[in-house]
Amino acid sequence: MKRSGNLKRFALIVFAVTGFTAPALAQSYVSDVEPFINAVRERDGDKATELLNSRPTVVNTRNAKGETALNVVLSRSDELWTGFLLGNGADVNLQDGRGDTPLITAARVGYLDAIDTLLRRGARVDLANRMGETPLIIAVQQREVDAVKLLLAKGANPDRADSAAGYSARDYAKRDTRTPQLLAAIEAAGKPKAATSASTPAKPNDLNSFDLKKPQ
Repeated sequence: MKRSGNLKRFALIVFAVTGFTAPALAQSYVSDVEPFINAVRERDGDKATELLNSRPTVVNTRNAKGETALNVVLSRSDELWTGFLLGNGADVNLQDGRGDTPLITAARVGYLDAIDTLLRRGARVDLANRMGETPLIIAVQQREVDAVKLLLAKGANPDRADSAAGYSARDYAKRDTRTPQLLAAIEAAGKPKAATSASTPAKPNDLNSFDLKKPQ
């Protein structure tokens, strides 16, 4: 009986080691994601740099809410932090939990410099989110006329419909009677041209006016 008891205790120890060590290691691996995105959100340059130096791939991770660091800074049109993240390898096509790409986020707030830079660095101009909304559709919905013009110039398709309402950017523009400039921009652009951003990628340090210094 004593030997049987010892075997049971040994089995429990083995289970504890094999059953919990791997998840613990996995947890330690991803535990830097929340601190990193929080550091970016709070503009803590020292902390963000420390975490990047420890694990460079953390720049392309999502937190529990599905947020990405690049989308966080683009949503606030933050030139310094946008340059910092792109300079540290941020993926210009990484989608967040809603499927929003960096280009969609920049289009939503009319962040023109970022739209241009993202496209030159290989962002897919018509990559849609989970609702089927393209950057151009988002720009039209937000009445960002200049962003609409820029996206069209870069080959965005005004006739690609979303999956939410089945409307295209052209359809939304026609329905928006308060901003006739939107439809005028689409009509002036004519037929969509093939996107060229992927064929002429920017150099790694080609970031327009973005500052690559560590944010303070």
